[in-house]
Amino acid sequence: MSNATELKALVKKLQSSSADEDIIGILQVLKKEAVITEALLRESKAGLAVGKLRSHGSKSVSDLAKDVVRKWKQEVEKEKQAKGGAGTPKLNGKVSDRKASGTPVTPTAQSPSAGKSPLAERSAKTDGIRVEVTGDKTRDKCIELIYDALAVDSGAPSEQILGRAKGIEASVIAEFNGANAAYKSKIRSLFVNLKDKHNPGLRESVVSGDLPVIRFAKMTSAEMASEERKAADNKIKQNNLFNSLGAEEQQAETDAFQCSRCKQRKCRYRQAQTRSADEPMTTFVTCVNCNNRWKFS
Repeated sequence: MSNATELKALVKKLQSSSADEDIIGILQVLKKEAVITEALLRESKAGLAVGKLRSHGSKSVSDLAKDVVRKWKQEVEKEKQAKGGAGTPKLNGKVSDRKASGTPVTPTAQSPSAGKSPLAERSAKTDGIRVEVTGDKTRDKCIELIYDALAVDSGAPSEQILGRAKGIEASVIAEFNGANAAYKSKIRSLFVNLKDKHNPGLRESVVSGDLPVIRFAKMTSAEMASEERKAADNKIKQNNLFNSLGAEEQQAETDAFQCSRCKQRKCRYRQAQTRSADEPMTTFVTCVNCNNRWKFS
């Protein structure tokens, strides 16, 4: 599969699929059949679509997505290396006289961006981007930081990434009325969360435009966290809530509840008023058999 139209159709199907089995099936096709080039990745935006799945909630999906991205990186690097070594060295449009005379020709050094892959690590420096757009060194440096975080593993064009970085900085400067301490603190928070290697979905959402820059600039660290981090934090909160009820309190035993994990009915439960007085009480249930915990109100 080396046709951009076919690849775009498959990417569109991938983005609209919700079942893990369907996503895995499409990823396997992409891994086995897609013949990837840098131009094809840019045109089809397949790298963006697959890259988002590296933070998918299903480990099977995320692992396969990582394999596909890794394979595509290698293919694009090979393409770059092949192009870099092809052709006869020329000077002023003519074949080198040293080669014609039999003298060995020393290959010219490639520029840092010559072998760059749209899926390899990028930055404003490697992309040749000079960020001097506001006339303020502090603001320009902040735009560069955001660019570096967005571009690190993106396959999007530099102009698109720079536009997103400028939009984010403009939103932050407007919110804090200048490049003050609060402005710098917010930029650092956005940079750290964007650069998080465990949260590629956040970067992809901003670069692709799925997450508007104005909305992103106002998000908290908790809102920017990956789905895995949110799930882990929620589990900690649930455990803390159960523990705060006091292990020494007597809990009533009942067979009125069935554990969703082991299907047994031997449970302990307690009730507590966790919300306002006019709201129903919350029931906390613990399975005696497997220690599974849940709550409802």
